[in-house]
Amino acid sequence: MNPIRLGYLNSVVLIGRLVADPELRYTQKGAPVCDFRIASSRRYKNRDTGEWQEETLFINIVAWRRQAETANDFLKKGSAVLIEGRLRSRQWETNKGEKRSAIEVVARRIQFLDLPPKEADTVESDTEVPIDSATETKEDDEIDTPF
Repeated sequence: MNPIRLGYLNSVVLIGRLVADPELRYTQKGAPVCDFRIASSRRYKNRDTGEWQEETLFINIVAWRRQAETANDFLKKGSAVLIEGRLRSRQWETNKGEKRSAIEVVARRIQFLDLPPKEADTVESDTEVPIDSATETKEDDEIDTPF
């Protein structure tokens, strides 16, 4: 039997909203790390009943270094984000000796999906919310609302 040569791919793209404010902490070597959790939903029609149903996943996200600080500065509970990253599995033991494990997404790219506040709505007009270069905001009368 010939060996099969397989490539490896560990890539995730998610869109969701933060379920709580992000938490910023620092490693022993001083590297910033930000943890937050998003809810990502999908709607589907139940084949048996014909009714629309919704399935929601809650996914842990981890961001590192400058991206961690930016996420902590500009994201809050309810913020819409697009996350590109990779899956990571962690195992640890609690103080009571119980073994735990988790699968989380290590963010490679975080794109803020909420529109920046209008200058009239902000307290400080000099404050800018960073928007990924792939997102270009349109004038108010040109914004396409998806709903």
